[in-house]
Amino acid sequence: MTRPITAGVDGTEESLAALDWAAREAVRQGLPLRVVHVWRFSDAFAGADRATQQGWVTDGVDEAVHAVCGRYPKAAVTVDVVEGDAAEVLAGAAAGAEMLVLGSRGHGPVVGFLVGSVGQRVIAEASRPVVLVRAGDEPVAEAGGRDVVVGQHGAPEDSAAALGFAFRTAAARGATVRAVRAWTLPPVFAYSPASLKLLDDAGGLEPYEKQALADALAPWRERYPEVPVAEHVEMGSAGQVLLSLAGRAQLLVVGRRAHRTAVGGRIGSVAHGVLHHAECPVAVVPHD
Repeated sequence: MTRPITAGVDGTEESLAALDWAAREAVRQGLPLRVVHVWRFSDAFAGADRATQQGWVTDGVDEAVHAVCGRYPKAAVTVDVVEGDAAEVLAGAAAGAEMLVLGSRGHGPVVGFLVGSVGQRVIAEASRPVVLVRAGDEPVAEAGGRDVVVGQHGAPEDSAAALGFAFRTAAARGATVRAVRAWTLPPVFAYSPASLKLLDDAGGLEPYEKQALADALAPWRERYPEVPVAEHVEMGSAGQVLLSLAGRAQLLVVGRRAHRTAVGGRIGSVAHGVLHHAECPVAVVPHD
């Protein structure tokens, strides 16, 4: 079954930017585009029953979709207007999508993204990648040789989902993947004879980290030989290192653990940091 690229829209400037981004990506990847708008009946409008209010919502969505189809006539678009809880409906829509694209208000490089409560819930609960697009995002921002930047950490399987997403996206865009691995000095008590032997065999901490990144990239280089790859290994916190490279990225890809706790899903500190401060669109990819 072909999964669509799904865009959640609500008529705001940021959601329209997300719709435009999703339409471009759908055309690039040859995938259908699904547009989802979630609404709730309000008794604040005197004389406007449920059918009337739904008609208002549908007309607004149709106008936005008509405009995006004019810009991207090759896009195969379907529209769903659903009454219900926005976060619940969108997380459900993500489950059947290649990715879910949402808008996020941006107020400059210092504040960056403002991720509302709905967006945070969806990112934490979605079982598929969620892309956040800043209001005012323009197609020109994807030009000029900008890379798809992706964070890699741990063993190869820990970042396989994020790396796979980054390589697929870069292949569709003709872009370079810049794979980033950040590292810090481990505490003294973390050393063991086995870990010391691994480091000694690798020639030290930094060579060890470079080899770990190369090992994680190897299967994706083989699968996507046409995609140029740049490897970046740097000492520092993962969030800070990724943000330092986001200024020349057309997309920043980070992973998050998909497990849920008693209080619900969690975004994770690295994803949370880049979501709030990156200037480019950010994809959050869940993994086991």
